[in-house]
Amino acid sequence: MSLSREKRKTERIAWLMTAPALMGLVLFLAIPFLIALFLSFCQYKLGSPLPLRFVAFEQFSRIFSDTAFRQALVNNTLFALIVVPLQTGAALSLAMLLNRPLRCMSFFRTIFFMPVVFPMALVSVVWELIYAPGPNGLLNNLLIHLTLGGWAPVDFLHHPAYALPAIMLLSLWQGVGFQMVIVLAGLQSIPATLYEAAVLDGAGPWQRFVHVTLPQLRNTLIFVGLVTTILAFRLFDQIWILTQGGPKQATTTVIFEAVRAVFRRQDVARGAAMSVVFFCIVLGITLVQRYLLRQEREMD
Repeated sequence: MSLSREKRKTERIAWLMTAPALMGLVLFLAIPFLIALFLSFCQYKLGSPLPLRFVAFEQFSRIFSDTAFRQALVNNTLFALIVVPLQTGAALSLAMLLNRPLRCMSFFRTIFFMPVVFPMALVSVVWELIYAPGPNGLLNNLLIHLTLGGWAPVDFLHHPAYALPAIMLLSLWQGVGFQMVIVLAGLQSIPATLYEAAVLDGAGPWQRFVHVTLPQLRNTLIFVGLVTTILAFRLFDQIWILTQGGPKQATTTVIFEAVRAVFRRQDVARGAAMSVVFFCIVLGITLVQRYLLRQEREMD
């Protein structure tokens, strides 16, 4: 009986300790999502004299027939397909480079991580100066010198072909430090005995990387890929500050379209429907990650 009472006491303490976090999740995540889910099946605009009206799936039909929203899905998908592998590969390369017992290594780790702690608004303003049009823009000026005058200055943020790649480069530079720290932690958790055994078996650096490092980092890389993909679909700050979704919807995103629907058009229901679509995308990515991790555990 004493053991049972002790167990119930421990459970009560555990619930008491987790109560603030659970209340935060319910108040700021669960309830807002349920409200958004309800509004996505309705027709409602702020300031409109018309009452809230239930329209079932009509709101979703409208947003998927909207060329701007479809382009936003394409842009988000393209952004994720390019940035996620590049950022993950760069993070792995940097982590391996910095996973060495050398002097001043902490300084270099701090330097590479520093862009992550900068506000995206500040980073976007700095990169706006880098992408400035004309020969006096930093990037244009650099390309002119590298090509010995052969490069014609481009307005990167207002050119349909260059705007999205420019946002990709900015995001990759700003976020790679976060992934680097996670991969670095994964590298440092790999037992040194595995590398020692591989050396005794005659494995070279590349073989140790392929047969020891990558398998041991599988779960870490899956997690990094998941987080980076979710952040890719949450792309908003850079777009709002630098391009406003232009030029010609070349950089518009799902979140940008949802925010524009609510705060510019006052169409709360339309924005809610877009948010629900975004939630379904993130949920699908999470389920894929869980499936991959479950397969790994079953193989072990």
